[in-house]
Amino acid sequence: GSGSDAASLITTAKRDGDCYILNGSKAFISGGGETDLYVLMCRTGNTGPKGISCLLVEKGTPGLSFGKKEKKVGWNSQPTRAVIFEDCAVPVSNLIGKEGDGFSIAMNGLNGGRINIASCSVGAAYASILLTQDHLKVRKQFGKPLANSQYLQFKLAEMATGLVAARLMVRNAAAALQEGRQDAVTLCAMAKLFATDECFTICNQALQMHGGYGYLKDYAVQQFVRDTRVHQILEGTNEVMRMLISKNLLND
Repeated sequence: GSGSDAASLITTAKRDGDCYILNGSKAFISGGGETDLYVLMCRTGNTGPKGISCLLVEKGTPGLSFGKKEKKVGWNSQPTRAVIFEDCAVPVSNLIGKEGDGFSIAMNGLNGGRINIASCSVGAAYASILLTQDHLKVRKQFGKPLANSQYLQFKLAEMATGLVAARLMVRNAAAALQEGRQDAVTLCAMAKLFATDECFTICNQALQMHGGYGYLKDYAVQQFVRDTRVHQILEGTNEVMRMLISKNLLND
């Protein structure tokens, strides 16, 4: 797949009468094989973003098939597969917008997606902190509850502070996006970058504070670590977020 370099996609859609004939494949598609409708970005024109269009493809269309279900570290409740197009005919009426609109449609959707992923991270971090609070009160070492350790108290304080900061950044970015502010793209990237990094750190620290129990699948904290790790990759990697933020700052 094209990954972060979305404009380099090579899946083609060639006009043939009242249909587009699709050829190519997409990797790491969430819900692949289970979803009834697929919003496809494909190349109808020349190289670059202006040659990309957006088509709706229905499950069951001849020429549409799927790869094996990927074995992931986390996010196992959502299947992920490659989506494959081999001479797959789709009606021209399934074109969303006009030819060449695909890249802008995809980019407009990314900002909301970044808020979504950041929010998922905030939720996981919050749940991890609640579990850690309970564990520190119950678990004893050297005859005393772990909650009596000033080191762990300070760690918990840092985790809670980071959580609140992440939550406020996400809410601020969501408000900017809803209001259509000029800085919305930058704020969404900042929120996604900060929240996914900070909240993964919080979840990982929560696992550490559970000791060996945190590494057992009987304890939910390990799942939060596994699930939030991919948030630093989804909806644009955090390295791309840094590129986007710095570009927007330097172009002001």
